[in-house]
Amino acid sequence: MSPESRWTAVAALGQSVWYDNVARPALAGGLLAQLVDHDHVTGGTSNPSIFAKAVLDSDLYDDELGAAPPSDSDAEVFERCWIEDIQRACDLVRPVWERSGGRDGYISIEEEADLAFEVEPAVTRAHELRALVDRPNVMVKVPGTDAGVEAFRRLTREGLSINMTLLFSRERYRQIAEAYVAALSERVDAGEDVSAIASVASFFVSRIDVQADERLPEGSPLRGRIAVANAKLAYADVFLPTHSGPAWERLAAAGAHPQRPLWASTGGKNPAYSPTLYIDGLIGENTVTTVPDATLDAFRDAPDPAPDRFTVLDDVDRARADLAALAEAGVDLDAITADLERAGVQQFAGAYAEMLEAIARKRQRIAVS
Repeated sequence: MSPESRWTAVAALGQSVWYDNVARPALAGGLLAQLVDHDHVTGGTSNPSIFAKAVLDSDLYDDELGAAPPSDSDAEVFERCWIEDIQRACDLVRPVWERSGGRDGYISIEEEADLAFEVEPAVTRAHELRALVDRPNVMVKVPGTDAGVEAFRRLTREGLSINMTLLFSRERYRQIAEAYVAALSERVDAGEDVSAIASVASFFVSRIDVQADERLPEGSPLRGRIAVANAKLAYADVFLPTHSGPAWERLAAAGAHPQRPLWASTGGKNPAYSPTLYIDGLIGENTVTTVPDATLDAFRDAPDPAPDRFTVLDDVDRARADLAALAEAGVDLDAITADLERAGVQQFAGAYAEMLEAIARKRQRIAVS
């Protein structure tokens, strides 16, 4: 019998582990089922980049791509294949959703990035994707732009479970957390159920260190520390206050689930840092960590003892000092997070275009073979 995974200890502490590579290879090959069984993975996320790689690197979509009528657009073919993958993944983790009373066990599907700056289209598309997947444990990803915040409030008010993605700044996260409480409060005031709604706020981590490190001098002790510090203060200064006090207690009494911070972009981008840097310091109750394959394996295989306590509130004073020192060094974290939000939307849009190109190339190869 294989030894118990270190991820099981993380789950026992109250942090959910979601797989950041949901696509047909992980489903057809049994990998996701194995991760659920052995590593206590309880959910997952997908995006067009993941899908494009799966289409190009495997033959698992070839039958569907080949059978698609030439009149079908690449976007239509993509949507059918992607919806099927998301449905299969939702079915796989649905027992988690049932056991947890709807608190956990979700698979996220992403809206198109060109909707990030328009409220009405984002709301409409979220409802469309929810209906297409037709599973109670699907979350729709909505980018955390100004328009995204309003779309999120509307969608939560209308009863959808939403994954707010591309969050970098604590102020943006605060707006989203407040929108969640406001939307749920409106439902409670109207006598409507809130117990079937769940949400996560996907707070991106490693990309902040990439940008901060570039602006800090060689050898600065702040290098590799800013991303975790920013996330710790998001938990301490936004999540905890939002989910305490009379307003939240009223919602909790009505069956509301907390909007959990989800640590995204946890894969290390600097080989000089520990591959589990963005896991080790951010273990916390009512949080989610979403991990790509390399990070998942690195944490499982690390020689250190399994974690036995929360770490997200460790060294919070040091985190505040680090961010203060960053400002004193002339590095504007607010500017970094604003740039990352804009670049993130552009990256999402580019990934969608590349995914359609991947499908077009594959369809052409199949047609002439």
